[in-house]
Amino acid sequence: MIIETELTLMEDSSRLSEYWETGIYRFENSKVVFMDPVRVLNRSYTRFRVSPSGYYTRFFDSKPETKLSSTSKKRKRKQEKPYSLNERERAADQRHQQVKPMLLKALECLAVDTDLLATMRDLRTDFCSLKELLPVSDNDEPCFVDLGRVWQAPLYEITLNFPYPRKDSGSSLDQCRDQRIIPVFNNLVVNETCEDVEAELLNMKYLLPRQSCFYMSDLGQIRNLIPAESDYGFNLIVIDPPWENASASQKLLYPTLPNRYFLSLPIKQLTHTNGALVGLWVTNREKLRIFVEKELFPAWGVNYAASFYWLKVKADGSLVSDIDLFHHKPYECLLLGYCHQEGTNVRPNSSLRTVEQDKVIISIPGDYSRKPPIGELLLEHVPGPKPARCLELFAREMMGGWTSWGNEPVHFQNLRYFKER
Repeated sequence: MIIETELTLMEDSSRLSEYWETGIYRFENSKVVFMDPVRVLNRSYTRFRVSPSGYYTRFFDSKPETKLSSTSKKRKRKQEKPYSLNERERAADQRHQQVKPMLLKALECLAVDTDLLATMRDLRTDFCSLKELLPVSDNDEPCFVDLGRVWQAPLYEITLNFPYPRKDSGSSLDQCRDQRIIPVFNNLVVNETCEDVEAELLNMKYLLPRQSCFYMSDLGQIRNLIPAESDYGFNLIVIDPPWENASASQKLLYPTLPNRYFLSLPIKQLTHTNGALVGLWVTNREKLRIFVEKELFPAWGVNYAASFYWLKVKADGSLVSDIDLFHHKPYECLLLGYCHQEGTNVRPNSSLRTVEQDKVIISIPGDYSRKPPIGELLLEHVPGPKPARCLELFAREMMGGWTSWGNEPVHFQNLRYFKER
């Protein structure tokens, strides 16, 4: 009994050690993982790190509940009317009832792990040894969506300031190309170095992670990303479309697009010769799920493989909203499927692990609509050569080793979200 207890403690310690290093905590004998997106993102940077307080802008500070007067309670009660679900809403509720036990079980895994819960309370804390960067108002940041539409868009340039090589690298400072000025719209902006690179754009500073690149354009220019040869295509493609969303429209957070626009995405042409794993973030609307299953995946040539779920929690481990709240459920879904080039003879990869169905990723959300960086959880299921060629569509931030496309892929790359090491 003593030996079993010691082994359990060692395993718990090993999982925590891995979590401190990678930002991913894997629960024992479970398809549930907890993720600290800040730690995951920081692995893409050498001289800077993501500011926890800049990432975790919500779900830490508890707000006192406002008490309604007896008069307002009566008024609210009078306004409430019984509501019957329509056919699609009933189908969505049935889908919810099927996954609800699995999600609650995942939440139980977190609730009983006291060591992990203890670390969550400090995730937003910035280390005092880090230099605080000057805050910038949201109103001061340029709107890349609007700038990309004006006739002057081709004239906007970004300046990349490459760091000098280390003294022990053997390179001469004279041979160092320390600065590059290139167009920022409709152009592939590349940081091929193994260091993060500071950039200047419209009198503001941005940060590009190591070995990354971005292409900032509207949907009409995405075909410029299609490689001349499919051997240079992508074998991991993650997509977070700006689905039509009443909440996003009301809050003016970002422009949305009708579903039919996404049918034109050239997923098959972007795919590597050996195929690609495609991950698509979707909301819980039944109309959208039907559209993806019946129209979108077939148009892209994607065969469905599995579903992952992102369960959103607060710093104390509780859900961000009631799990049965109809229009604002505390989880989102990532639909996974495989895409292959037409006419290619793909050899089966014996080392490729089958995608697990119903994996649950638990994390504390960042800013509105900001998804956790789930790339590492998918790599073992990706076909083709290693390292994988990874692409994110409709990106709003960048990752080391990834290509990011969208009309604002550097939104969260503003230096205000980072701290110097």
